[in-house]
Amino acid sequence: MAKQQTIISAVRDYSRQLFGFIRSRVNSNEDAEDILQDVWYQFSNFSGVDSVENVGGWLYRVARNRIIDKSRKKKEAHLDGMLYEDDESVSFFSSLLRSHDVDAETQTMQRVIWDELMAALQELPEKQRNAFIWNELEDMTLQEIADRENENIKTIISRKRYAVLHLRERLETLYNDLTNN
Repeated sequence: MAKQQTIISAVRDYSRQLFGFIRSRVNSNEDAEDILQDVWYQFSNFSGVDSVENVGGWLYRVARNRIIDKSRKKKEAHLDGMLYEDDESVSFFSSLLRSHDVDAETQTMQRVIWDELMAALQELPEKQRNAFIWNELEDMTLQEIADRENENIKTIISRKRYAVLHLRERLETLYNDLTNN
């Protein structure tokens, strides 16, 4: 009975603030609601609810972890969507850009790749460049881009496809340079 009361009190006391905290760090109300639901689910299934000294701190820490997890999954999904299984160069760049290694060589390679990516993006027509940047780097959905540009979603998909094809070609050259193939 005490666990149930603790959960009820936590929901009453923290729901609005926790939702606001999460919403300010994600792209949509739906994402915020999903994360908040995950937080409440984890809290209700936590066997030591009664022993948590700072319920608010616990909830915010779990929320922050869920936000980070969602962000990582979204970025990985975006990058993975660009890859072909047999596209060795793009897999190479993807793993380098995702790397959290702090050695100087990896940092240098990351800078070179980002510089080359930015240069290749500048070569694209503006609408293709925007479609790629907004979707891949700013996490906008293709539908959001279509709405923003007042275009058909198939047009946006096509623009992004041409951008990806161009970038693959450019990254392939850099890949060959970096791997001395």
